Amino acid sequence: MPVSEPFASEHRLSISAAREAGELVMKYFGGDYARWDKGGNNPVTEADLAADRLLRDRLSSFDPEYGWLSEETEDDSSRRSARRSWVVDPIDGTRAFIRGQPHFAISIALVEEARPVCAVVFNPATNELFDAVAEGPARLNGEVITVSGKNALQDARILASKGVFEQKRWKSPWPVMHVEARNSIAYKGGLIAAGIFDGCLLFSGAYDWDLAAADLIVRAAGGCMTDHSGQRLRFNQQAPRQKNMVAAGPELHALLLERLSWG
Repeated sequence: MPVSEPFASEHRLSISAAREAGELVMKYFGGDYARWDKGGNNPVTEADLAADRLLRDRLSSFDPEYGWLSEETEDDSSRRSARRSWVVDPIDGTRAFIRGQPHFAISIALVEEARPVCAVVFNPATNELFDAVAEGPARLNGEVITVSGKNALQDARILASKGVFEQKRWKSPWPVMHVEARNSIAYKGGLIAAGIFDGCLLFSGAYDWDLAAADLIVRAAGGCMTDHSGQRLRFNQQAPRQKNMVAAGPELHALLLERLSWG
């Protein structure tokens, strides 16, 4: 399906760059490479930095006036004055990458006026490429996808930290749900958009580079992604961090927000 203007060129470039970065990181995956901690139990590898350089070279070539925000590039805040900004995570799910688990992804979003307008999430280990543009459908490997129509919490397939629903913080028990974890937040968004899982809850916060591409892809697939109060996420702000996130199809999203309001 052809992508309509005005972001068709950025969209094509994003897909090409994501695939090229995916080919690069797979040369490291499962092998021997340098890795270290950036501080605060935050791992990084030479694969992250190599992919970051590649993506910046490719994407910044489109328009030098576009801003840049990446997990692996120091933020000089110049992006705040740009009309549009690339928001990138060269490997979202570095811990999974290090463990040799195929639960990581390359995440690319173009953000304009605090909203993503072009998005790609590519898992090169599974060859799953999720993409969307503003006003267009979401796709997985070229096929249009939609979120799950699940309308009950009971037996819902939820992506969240394991054990979180059994914590004593909740005033009443949650219904029985099928809960799984994935290290990459961006990849979680793709799985929700494709209806492979019904919903996703993130309680610990995340950065824009984890969420911006997933936000557009979920919405283009007919879903909702908000914070726990139901407010839409705004990206490329002074502090590029989101406190929490809830993503699902419209009916399940409403039920999750209602349940979270109980505490």
